[in-house]
Amino acid sequence: MSSTTPILLNSRLIGRAHYAARALLDRELSRTGTTFHQSMALNATAAEGGTAGTSRIVESLTSTLKIDGATARDTVAELLATELLEPLEPLPGQGPRVALTEAGRAEQSRLAAVATEFGPLVYGGIPEADLAVAGRVLTEVIARANAAYARTADRY
Repeated sequence: MSSTTPILLNSRLIGRAHYAARALLDRELSRTGTTFHQSMALNATAAEGGTAGTSRIVESLTSTLKIDGATARDTVAELLATELLEPLEPLPGQGPRVALTEAGRAEQSRLAAVATEFGPLVYGGIPEADLAVAGRVLTEVIARANAAYARTADRY
């Protein structure tokens, strides 16, 4: 392919970029035995201030990762079993809640630091204007893919 041939954005290219960057995280996850789903659940809990309703975590996992509710609930159960999350008393009128344990907070912080470290390795040196265009395009791709996913839910 010559340097004048335009590179067209498509699902294959997006997937290759995703998996190339994710391989950095997956290697780090394998060092502690934390799964990708578990890391996302830890992030979802941290985003809620370290305490979250189980239903919020499940909603975050199902909407972001496109996994079913049972898999998301299993992920929360795994984190409870490994004591990275701990159960809390439900608030009146609300469902089950969980909180990051000290170990869970440490693991989530460690993984966030790794992601921060890899950012400049992956995105550093790319002109800011190019990153802004890519961000806008990918945001639109995500919105369209999510809409198509919702429209076709009953077909598959």
